[in-house]
Amino acid sequence: MSPDAPDIHYRPRGPVSGWRGGAHPSRQVGALGAFRDLVPFAAHPDARRIDVRATALDPFETTMVRRFRQRVAVDVYALVDLSASLRYQGQAAKAALVRDLCVALARSATRTGDRFGLIGCDAGLRQDCFLPATARRAVSADVADRLDPSRWADTKTVPGAEGLAQAVPYLAGARKMVFFISDFLLPLDLLRRVFEGLAMHDIVPVVVRDSTEGEELPDWGLLDLADLESGRRRLVFMRPGLKRRWREAEQTRQAAIRQLAGRYGRTPVMVTDRLDIDRFSRDLMEA
Repeated sequence: MSPDAPDIHYRPRGPVSGWRGGAHPSRQVGALGAFRDLVPFAAHPDARRIDVRATALDPFETTMVRRFRQRVAVDVYALVDLSASLRYQGQAAKAALVRDLCVALARSATRTGDRFGLIGCDAGLRQDCFLPATARRAVSADVADRLDPSRWADTKTVPGAEGLAQAVPYLAGARKMVFFISDFLLPLDLLRRVFEGLAMHDIVPVVVRDSTEGEELPDWGLLDLADLESGRRRLVFMRPGLKRRWREAEQTRQAAIRQLAGRYGRTPVMVTDRLDIDRFSRDLMEA
């Protein structure tokens, strides 16, 4: 991805805490930052910030001091589902979409002054796809290397994505902004455990999908279906009744995922076929 590519614009939900100066509104007040309010000198004894006009106008002759909302940095993490279903390729390779998104996030975070970290998971925590939060500008190159789609071709990988739940303790501590990136073709119980474990953080669910996954099914015919997780194949005789039940089951599942995401985080942000950074930023601000 070109270094001149636009940044992803993100904003933590609500004020954040921290000691490193940055671009985001903080819970702390002090002498620098955006103006917050006026308080009596006794409440905030900083003679450098005495507001002469407000003091002169106060009917009780109280010395008034300006307080400012400090701005701090936040740790941004990408928690990435590396399970076999992300190897699907139709209009685009979902693995490449995940890599490009994480590279853009890493580049954007470090340019903003935030730290970026990566946690990749399949059946377990992938140590070769783990990066602790860092402010190094070169971290985007490390992310591109660790998420190279060729790494996902390891046929010895145990199916599943249980590592997502195992990653929760690695995100303990101060409130972080966590981009949970997956195709969300995962058991609802696993998703629930991940969201519950990350509830204290600002969770941004990102659904990576390929438009061909939703192609119209025929009313009649034989379908050769392959399970990317297990490698098993199954021959299915499609008929109108079965097609209707599949659609209803998928709609119910999608509604459950949206409800779960809304309870613990934000509305899911979709990335379909290609990464449009400007559109992603707009959707992110509305999530």
